[in-house]
Amino acid sequence: MSRRTLRAGETLFREHDPGRSAYLIESGAIRIVVGQGESAMTLADLGAGDLVGEMAMIDDAPRTATAIAIEDAVLLVIDREHLAERVAQTDPVVRALLGGQLKRYRAMLATMRGLDAPETIADAEDIAAIGKIRLESQLRDALIGRRLEMHLQPLYEVTQQHVAGYEALIRWNHPERGPISPAEFIALAEETSLIVPVGEYMLQQAIDALVAMRQRGIGPLPFVSINVSPRQLREAGLIQALIDLLQAAELPTSAVKLEITESQVLDYAKVADVLSACREAGIRVALDDFGTGFSNLSHLNELRFDTVKIDQAFARGIESGGRGMAMLEAIVSLVRAIGADALVEGIETPAQLEALRSLGVRYAQGYLIGKPLPLAQVLGDDAPLR
Repeated sequence: MSRRTLRAGETLFREHDPGRSAYLIESGAIRIVVGQGESAMTLADLGAGDLVGEMAMIDDAPRTATAIAIEDAVLLVIDREHLAERVAQTDPVVRALLGGQLKRYRAMLATMRGLDAPETIADAEDIAAIGKIRLESQLRDALIGRRLEMHLQPLYEVTQQHVAGYEALIRWNHPERGPISPAEFIALAEETSLIVPVGEYMLQQAIDALVAMRQRGIGPLPFVSINVSPRQLREAGLIQALIDLLQAAELPTSAVKLEITESQVLDYAKVADVLSACREAGIRVALDDFGTGFSNLSHLNELRFDTVKIDQAFARGIESGGRGMAMLEAIVSLVRAIGADALVEGIETPAQLEALRSLGVRYAQGYLIGKPLPLAQVLGDDAPLR
């Protein structure tokens, strides 16, 4: 980056000049002025550490004010490409907020000059970003109002031929949009600290479901498998909070199982600590989505999981035989060799289930076993699969 030196009274740029550069004031002072002569108005006096001229660079518009040195000044020159790259890498929501601020600033300047505010048209990215802000606010309201629902999908124990547990899945029926994909609103929650209260809500919902099953006389009591987000995993006291919930409900620690996705396992030290705390407390942990893009055999070598959930892509290859079946057999053998149970997702046909039985797979999950259902329906139809 280059530097520019101004003497007191010199002009850095004028209104209507192209905004090719911004400047960081290293020393001295710069006055921002609108208008000329007697009608000139001072907008701000800027000093060391302030940016000047960045607005015209951000939205590629002419200068809307004049910048004059009121003291000798040294400025660091920031090229358009430098700033544009950083803005492009910024979160879309932040860019939309910045764009809104610029529009209000230019409208204010136009009003000061007695002119009509410039016409602005929101682009698709701004509209999407504002929609994101709105959806996040609505998600907070849904959480506070307890309008997020827990659905339970059965986990079938193949050799014993009964439903041994359930996976707790979060659902949101939006009052205007209807059901929203968890992939959308969970990703939105993970961008902020909102995922932590959402996770806590789901933990409590799972505990409440187990209590309801016990009161209904369902026995032996099934376990509930709960997904843990990366943000939750970093929260100190996560496992102790879960233990406290279980103790308050007089439930054994074996009543829950935590699921950690492969993408989270990249932080070996943190996951190892969580696994150690779970093992000490008697809480089982599953590695979710094994066989997707993050798959790495070192995960299984370095970390001790109780269950490995094999991605549904491998279930689709069962009936075709050949390579698909051979790959599944090899993965199941590997999982068994490290002392873990295998669970295969996406089971939709009796032939697929029979193949799992022949391979010695312990658990199966999929629409053949059952779709995710609200707790009320689970309590009303808890008969095992035949």
